[in-house]
Amino acid sequence: MKNKIIAVEGTRRLSEKKERKPKRVSKPGSLRHDLQVNRSLYLLAIPVIAYFIIFYYVPMGGLAMAFENFKPQRGIFGSEWVGFKHFIDFFTGPNFLCILRNTLVISLLNLCIAFPLSIVFALLLNEMNCLWAKKVVQTVSYMPYFISIVVLCGLITEFCSTQGVITNFLVAVFGIPRENLLTNPDYFWTINLVSDIWQNLGYSSIIFVAAITSVDRTYYEAAALDGANRLQRVWHVTVPSIMPTIATMLILRCGNLLNVGFEKILLLYNSSIYETADVISSHVQRLGIEQGQYGYATAVGLLNSVVGTILLFLSNYLSKKYTDSSIV
Repeated sequence: MKNKIIAVEGTRRLSEKKERKPKRVSKPGSLRHDLQVNRSLYLLAIPVIAYFIIFYYVPMGGLAMAFENFKPQRGIFGSEWVGFKHFIDFFTGPNFLCILRNTLVISLLNLCIAFPLSIVFALLLNEMNCLWAKKVVQTVSYMPYFISIVVLCGLITEFCSTQGVITNFLVAVFGIPRENLLTNPDYFWTINLVSDIWQNLGYSSIIFVAAITSVDRTYYEAAALDGANRLQRVWHVTVPSIMPTIATMLILRCGNLLNVGFEKILLLYNSSIYETADVISSHVQRLGIEQGQYGYATAVGLLNSVVGTILLFLSNYLSKKYTDSSIV
């Protein structure tokens, strides 16, 4: 009996020691500790992560089509493997140099003219002292951005027709031959650029306007005390202050250098202006989608993405080297 009491007492003491044993606490800064502290945030992030995995990363398996003679009835795994044939066909095609030139020219015109104009427009808005006039200008300049691209192209087609408003103006002022401007390849780059500026100038300037409003006003006061006029304050205070924003937007624009506004070109161009209107995106749509060359379309799209990524990192490197501003 005494031995049983001793055994029970020993068991009880052992269980008490186990209970008094301190719980293992995760080390601050570790992944386990972060999961414990921010458990609710990680749970909220699960649907977002699942969305990107399902709709962005899983479909990337379809990039295998770029190396196959893809047939829908055979599927990705049953189609014939052709390697780099589609890439070679693209580079050696009769229209390669033409569509590459058109893509680069349209993109560079937009980058070298439309992009600086949005900065200048933001600077001009910032210098307007009349508040109601500033609001009116902002509203009028922002509204075209919300016009459907289909409606915009319909307006362009109507205005540039043989009896259109723009055609009548050019005939009266410059004496050009009366014709449908959208059938003349010499006019397409200008029409595309002007319509892009008209539609996107105000909206593209919003981020620069926001950057300007965050500039410390004491800088302007100090410049005024030093005798700087309004133009000098803009050049030596405003522009340097928003340079990081300009550099960031320029880097992103460079990354999209080969991604021309496909929808507008598709709605405006026709066989008579392929010489200047056909770009990489429209070429892919015409050959890859309409003619069922899905492997070829995937190959060109993959090449476009790779070149865009290289341009993005290159422009980011140059910006960081020469302006100390970058997105990474």
